[in-house]
Amino acid sequence: MVRTDSLEHGIAEAQRAAELGEVPVVMSGDGLVGQVGGALAETDAAMGIIPGGRGNDLARVLGIPSDPAGAVEVLAGGNVRQIDVGVANERRFLGVASCGFDSDANRIANNARLVKGNLVYAYAAIRALIAWRPARFTILLDRGKPIEFDGYSVAAGNSRAFGGGMFVAPNAELDDGKLDVITVSDVSKLRYIRGLPKAFKGTHLANDEVDERKAGAVEIRADRKFAVYADGEHLTDLPAALSVLPRALRVIAPPGPLVDPPS
Repeated sequence: MVRTDSLEHGIAEAQRAAELGEVPVVMSGDGLVGQVGGALAETDAAMGIIPGGRGNDLARVLGIPSDPAGAVEVLAGGNVRQIDVGVANERRFLGVASCGFDSDANRIANNARLVKGNLVYAYAAIRALIAWRPARFTILLDRGKPIEFDGYSVAAGNSRAFGGGMFVAPNAELDDGKLDVITVSDVSKLRYIRGLPKAFKGTHLANDEVDERKAGAVEIRADRKFAVYADGEHLTDLPAALSVLPRALRVIAPPGPLVDPPS
């Protein structure tokens, strides 16, 4: 067991373990899981996961139990599945890359120390909404014609969930070579906050202001600066070019389909 003191340290230790023929198992949140997974992508190493953070969204989607004993049973089972790895401006991620309103909410959540568990994401959303003003976004999907809209956010999902169980991209598949692109156009703040709980069940896609598209390559620009967050970490900044490394990472996880949003 190695206690890490930074993302870089965790990545180096996982790579060293893989080089020694061991199985790197990350007990942490999505941030370290995502960065270690990105570093092990396109190698023969298989990564294990024991959920140990506030969100644990990749483990949730893969069906890895949240309790350590259940997660270790999955490791002992040894079932390996290959999943896609997302890339944003040459930085790799496993979950959902998002920007706009999500940038502000992620920053607030990461700086919150007194709010515990999944409540931190609800707290961050309310704090971000108070100061929010609409942005002008431009997206290009698979180098097609630009799509412009005023609104809240753009999310590109390699996986289905972020923010501690919000199934923002409920139809995303981890091995289809595509990103599920979810955009939220401008509506009143009251309508937006009322729609947030729907994301935990994936039913927000029925709202008129929410659009869902699929693409292997995505370019995102905005009329002001936004950070791009993925796996809970500040990954890069706009403008951003996103793509997919198909089935590039081997991860130990239960067999069968991905977990759907709760009904």
